[in-house]
Amino acid sequence: MPARTIAVGDVHGCSKALNALIDEIRPTRDDLIVTLGDYVNRGPNSRGVLDSLADLKRRCRLVSILGNHDEMLLQARTGLPAAAATAPDGRRPARDWGRELRKLRPENLAFLDACVSYFETDSHIFVHAAYDPARPMDRQPESLLRWYSLRNGVPRPHYSGKTVVAGHTSQKNGKILNLGHIVCIDTYCHGGGWLTALDVHTGHAWQADRGGRLRARRNPR
Repeated sequence: MPARTIAVGDVHGCSKALNALIDEIRPTRDDLIVTLGDYVNRGPNSRGVLDSLADLKRRCRLVSILGNHDEMLLQARTGLPAAAATAPDGRRPARDWGRELRKLRPENLAFLDACVSYFETDSHIFVHAAYDPARPMDRQPESLLRWYSLRNGVPRPHYSGKTVVAGHTSQKNGKILNLGHIVCIDTYCHGGGWLTALDVHTGHAWQADRGGRLRARRNPR
């Protein structure tokens, strides 16, 4: 089987969904899997998600991007009061970050520390949230990469001509948002939708709900 490039949307603690997708995808050492961030918070088992990703890293080429919820967790760990881990606009998700931190092991936090802000291939750009279409990826503002919602406006195509694959902006209908130059695969798993994995070259998608039940493979194109 030829190597695949597969993106995985916002997991948000839904470890059963993540494990179901991994079992269905059956990754090989040659496959590249890019996880788009927000591994923690909102769902039932953040630690389980991080443990599964650490195991996945031993089975394939894994690149993990840092999400805004992951960033807030790491901010709380550095000594900010739990309630002080906020979005750039001052919003505070209703979450006891201290309680979340106590459930994690040092190796879980080390995994988050090693996450990157974006990833780029010859044909695709992977981000958690969004991007500035006129800037190279190494000059992107972190606020755009991790916090910008597509509900505030969809950015123009990136000047590179590459397709952008993003999460962050939850699609509460459970469907992939494919606008051609940008594809959003946060399909609201923690809130009753699906966790989505997308083969970015073929368009094949796998989805599982937070209980680990699989949905039929779908093609968003």
